[in-house]
Amino acid sequence: MVLKPLVFRVHAIQRMYKRRISIENVRHVIATGEVVEEYPNDLPYPSRLLIGWCGSRPIHVVVADNKEAREVIVITVYEPDPTQWEMGFERRKQ
Repeated sequence: MVLKPLVFRVHAIQRMYKRRISIENVRHVIATGEVVEEYPNDLPYPSRLLIGWCGSRPIHVVVADNKEAREVIVITVYEPDPTQWEMGFERRKQ
């Protein structure tokens, strides 16, 4: 598998710093995580929400693919709130 370069939005970097989530954590989620939600109408590129686990810590990463530049854009990164997500953090609570 060829890894695409990652481009981090300023918002993502700020959130990673605030939440103590490393670049390695983000790479791990992108490489091994599962798609939780897809946002096909997002602009300028369709995006998706991934869930991945770094040890026992759940991490959500929102990414978009810039196919022309062959890069993955990291939009935001966070630890999901258990009051808003079902167990496993793959579905939002109703």
